[in-house]
Amino acid sequence: MASKSHPPLMKKHSQTDLISRLKSRKILGVGGEDDDGEVHRSKISQMLGNELKFAVREPIGLRVWILISAVGFTLMALTALVFPNQLYELVFEEELSTTSISVRLYGAALLSLALIMWNGLYTAEKVIIQWTLLSEACYFAVQFLVTCVTLIEIGILPNAAMLLLLSRVLFFVVTIAYYYHLGRKPKKM
Repeated sequence: MASKSHPPLMKKHSQTDLISRLKSRKILGVGGEDDDGEVHRSKISQMLGNELKFAVREPIGLRVWILISAVGFTLMALTALVFPNQLYELVFEEELSTTSISVRLYGAALLSLALIMWNGLYTAEKVIIQWTLLSEACYFAVQFLVTCVTLIEIGILPNAAMLLLLSRVLFFVVTIAYYYHLGRKPKKM
């Protein structure tokens, strides 16, 4: 048998053939923009999602604010749990006439919020940080209202209580500002 020599095979280099590459990417459905305006570089990133989408662009000082809040809530909670009468006397400038159970329950609630703050400090998930800030803002708003009602019932306006009210308004504004800034969608470049 005579052996025939085959002509040399011409290999097609798809990496260098631009038209072939574009056709292949179009068939696979990658390289173009999706509904959200994102460009996927591979089918895998298209299926799994782009992790940059989940990266949180944090406002400047957010972690410091959450740390200050966590420390403040923890210290206030421990003070309310251990020294309830002294805390009440400091704010309202009168002795606690009933049992100290209500101030201790307040301390327990603050300790629960402090745990949420500590969790929010160490997380990278935007939703958890937002819920942490929203919990803090709700606390400040409710405490402001409750303190106002209590001061109206008592009929006095001590300096310590006024300072507490002003600080709650300030803390509420700062927390809502961080919450709003974190919830905004980043501008696409």
